[in-house]
Amino acid sequence: MNGTRIAAVGHYQPAKVLTNEDLAGMVDTSDEWITSRVGIRTRHIAGPDEPVDELAAHAAAKALAAAGLTPGDIDLVLVATSTAIDRSPNMAARVAARLGIPSPAAMDVNVVCAGFTHALATADHAVRAGAAVRALVIGADKMSEVTDWTDRTTCVLVGDGAGAAVVEAADEPGIGPVLWGSVPEMGHAVRIEGTPPRFAQEGQSVYRWATTQLPPIARKACEKAGLTPADLAGVVLHQANLRIIEPLAEKIGAVNAVVARDVVQSGNTSAASIPLAFSKLVEQGAVRTGDPVLLFGFGGNLSYAGQVVRCP
Repeated sequence: MNGTRIAAVGHYQPAKVLTNEDLAGMVDTSDEWITSRVGIRTRHIAGPDEPVDELAAHAAAKALAAAGLTPGDIDLVLVATSTAIDRSPNMAARVAARLGIPSPAAMDVNVVCAGFTHALATADHAVRAGAAVRALVIGADKMSEVTDWTDRTTCVLVGDGAGAAVVEAADEPGIGPVLWGSVPEMGHAVRIEGTPPRFAQEGQSVYRWATTQLPPIARKACEKAGLTPADLAGVVLHQANLRIIEPLAEKIGAVNAVVARDVVQSGNTSAASIPLAFSKLVEQGAVRTGDPVLLFGFGGNLSYAGQVVRCP
């Protein structure tokens, strides 16, 4: 085997939907204020009895079913999350226990909004190196639990959810080389800190960085896969803010691609946003089996990671 591929994807969102009108009854805001600034109209919010690992397990079970696999076929579980309140057991071990996966390597990956693409690259490397046969890669976050619901600058952004992918060996590379990095001296621009932990960000700094510094990096990720942006059938960026997604996608130059805009319905779900949006595009038939799609995560730590994948 010369590469890896994504065999299947799945996603999950809690049943409760919080609209902009609902938020207007909680803080000094309005539907017009929110949509004009971030493009979000609704978001899904998990209840107190819906922990991160439950969201993750639902999405993972769907991906396994779509791949026609059983829990026993998985020997590596990676969960990208930054909202795991407990230190141990980690979310990966808890998901493995929920699904009945026997004796996997189980690791959490905390790179905040770029977590899923980091975890996907790690799974790709592990399978190609022979350290794993099949990996379950999950992005899951419960941002509602680390949000100050009296702060209108942040509470209008967030949502909860999970997305998952099954990674396995393949004759031809279906997951392109990752391009990843960070700006650690600017890590203060996006934070989840304190006791209890709370989400905060410097919105203008993140906006300028994302729209000016990231386009050439995303184009280079395409080059590493042997493609041009015009070759892409889909672009799935971290679903942070529609005012970031649209100019960033335009500057990348993916003129023939479907651009994921799940942020409108789901809000910013951090590490869940890319697999959640990607799974929806696949489910809707907006991208087809074998199509090249750029996955590009960015945000917390001012970290980024992107790769071109072939649709399952």
